[in-house]
Amino acid sequence: MNASKILLSFIAGAAVGGALGILFAPDKGTETRRKIAEKSNDMADSVKDKFNEFVDGVKDKFNATKNEAEDVAERGYNSYKKAEAM
Repeated sequence: MNASKILLSFIAGAAVGGALGILFAPDKGTETRRKIAEKSNDMADSVKDKFNEFVDGVKDKFNATKNEAEDVAERGYNSYKKAEAM
């Protein structure tokens, strides 16, 4: 199981647990709906933050790989030019 599936499972479990906890709490209906809306917003923000962290990580890995490939290509080209000059 990869990390993104584990993270998604954890977030889904937390959302379900929070919603069940609120639904079974002895509050008025308006208060319960307000709490559900707040929890939903909190969970949405959390998912957005985690997704943005994931995207940033992918971008960082991509840029590092791209830079490494450019360095290898440049070294290969320099070696080729050096060998050609001999």
